[in-house]
Amino acid sequence: MKPSIRRGTLREPGPDLARLPLAPDLTGISIAEGLRAALAFASIILIEWWLHWPPLLTMALAANLTCFCDIGGPIRPRLRALLAFAGLGGVVWGAFGVMEGYGAALVLPVALAVIFCCTFARIWGVPAQTVGNVLVVVLCLALDRALSVEQGALVAAMFWAGGLWAAFLALVVWRLHPYRPAHAAIGGAWRGLSRLARDLRRLSADPQGTDLAVWEAHARGHRRAVRDAIEAARTLVLDLARSRARLSERNARALIRLEAAEQMFGVMIALSDYLERATPAQRAEAARLLRLLPPMLKVLARAIRRDRPVDLGRIERALARARPAADADPAFRRMAERIVDRVRIGAKLSGPEDLAGGGGLAGAPAPPWRETVLQPLRANLTWSSANLRHAVRATVVALPALAVTFWWPGPFTHWLTITVVLTMQPFYAATWQRALERIGGTVLGGVIGAVLAFYATSPPILAAMMVPLSVLGFAARGVSYGTFIACLTPLVVVLVELVEPGHSSWEIVGMRALFTVLGGAVAVLAGLLLWPLWEPGRVRDALRTALQTHARYADAVVAERLGEGPAAAAEAAARAAGLASNNLEAALSRALQEPMRRGRSRIEAAMVADATLRRMAGRLAILRHEPEPAGADAATWQAWRDWLGHALAATAAGDRLPPKPEAADSAAFGRIAAQVELLAGTLKRAGIGGREAGVSPSRELPFEPGKP
Repeated sequence: MKPSIRRGTLREPGPDLARLPLAPDLTGISIAEGLRAALAFASIILIEWWLHWPPLLTMALAANLTCFCDIGGPIRPRLRALLAFAGLGGVVWGAFGVMEGYGAALVLPVALAVIFCCTFARIWGVPAQTVGNVLVVVLCLALDRALSVEQGALVAAMFWAGGLWAAFLALVVWRLHPYRPAHAAIGGAWRGLSRLARDLRRLSADPQGTDLAVWEAHARGHRRAVRDAIEAARTLVLDLARSRARLSERNARALIRLEAAEQMFGVMIALSDYLERATPAQRAEAARLLRLLPPMLKVLARAIRRDRPVDLGRIERALARARPAADADPAFRRMAERIVDRVRIGAKLSGPEDLAGGGGLAGAPAPPWRETVLQPLRANLTWSSANLRHAVRATVVALPALAVTFWWPGPFTHWLTITVVLTMQPFYAATWQRALERIGGTVLGGVIGAVLAFYATSPPILAAMMVPLSVLGFAARGVSYGTFIACLTPLVVVLVELVEPGHSSWEIVGMRALFTVLGGAVAVLAGLLLWPLWEPGRVRDALRTALQTHARYADAVVAERLGEGPAAAAEAAARAAGLASNNLEAALSRALQEPMRRGRSRIEAAMVADATLRRMAGRLAILRHEPEPAGADAATWQAWRDWLGHALAATAAGDRLPPKPEAADSAAFGRIAAQVELLAGTLKRAGIGGREAGVSPSRELPFEPGKP
């Protein structure tokens, strides 16, 4: 029986690149966020029911939409995002409400310009993307009815009041722990290491663990998941560091925990390559470490995530048992000792004395605004940019949807434009996934909402239902997009029933489902027909980048072993190689989900290349941790370093490989040489390389061998 590997989720990609990552992540549930959003939104709904003053509904909706824009993290970036949304949202709603009275000739061009800017805002990161998406919702709601100038001013003022109330509640009154997202992300990285170790134990004990395909699936799934988790945690920790004038000791410990996880990840890659080729006796030596390591890492992950201490004595006793015997294989003993040391670092940073807090450290400087604002803008003002094509595509497709909204006014038609714009993504595969999740979540949540609204016999009951529905909807926000839509739709159904009396709940559900299905289909067709960037071409670019980064990684490893380069350079090169492999696999995953008729053989060749590069990275990790690799004299290592650089350059260009060094039977590099030859042959047979890959036949990789 083929060993099963945990299927990928939204936060943990799996080994099957053709599978859509639709599974929910239950660790994303946040009851506190749900309660805070309910207080911001439902409290105003209840006040409006008591006072019967309709402008309060605008304030409540503004508070609700502002909560959508709060994605957590450091206070200062959140404050900028929430204030920007509150200010722009009031202007958009008031201005478009007034403009609607002047006809479509004025409204549609301005609306399309706003939609382009909102969808193009993703170039500045997730906060800007979120604000842009919710502003599109505000624009569509503003076109429901025309306003006088006085009414427009009142709507804008109430929107500002609701946005400021939600921001005040989120950032002043009920501030969620600012370190919690970083702790959760770092804990997720350590949990990924625990899963990796557990799978290594299973594979090394399984008689079929010697099957190369099984080990390739293990590497693709678990290494990709841990690398993604580490990079997500790195982004959160550095953002938190830049947002504060002084970096607290807690954040300093977070950085050290993250670095320990990064280093242990590199060692475990080496251990995976070692176990794949180990003898039964060597696997037996590693069995004790692999038995004790997963539960220790799981305990540490839980402690980091919850910011609680661990039992250091218990961890130390387990580490003592996990330490290899003195007569163990030197290569394994060196790797095991490094793993034990990194676990000890993580455990000591979770001791009671380290969780008590303390002094401060200087915070990391924020990058200049020219780098954060102008640089992404310049980089994406080209037709080859997926983000620019996405913004143009969304704008073009929004035109007929807005026309329907404008000439067929009603409380439901704005859902068509909202669905079209928010479902559409820069890549076809992502659009297809988003459409499935949005349609499925809308239908399921709509049925639930209709049943609830059917049994709610009076406005007071409908208003009271806002509280639990708000809690449920926002608490599920981090689980998955489909789950979030399913939990949010009942709130929308009940809200429309309350604000627009006279419509049955089943009518509301039917209209929402109709416009959601129609909008999702339009978004998928637009992604298929309007200026798509098909992935086979992007796969070639990602493959070329992966070849470059692995060449630099090999160069840095040799420099480290010869004493010519620091260990930090090798760590950075390993990280770059891992990221490049993840980017290649992301492009492959999108390509496998596209309805392409040509290029399938090249995609399969790129998958073989991806697996080969993963194996090469494992072998390079082994070289970093072997005590005395065979054939390790300086001249031999120099010759192999130069050969690897030129060989990978020739592979990318489609040229013939240069002759191997005289010491071609070097145990340290022989396997890597075989992998490079396999890689070159695979890409050449598939016709990948040279001009087609964006590399001229005479062009070498942009680095000089011997200079990491």
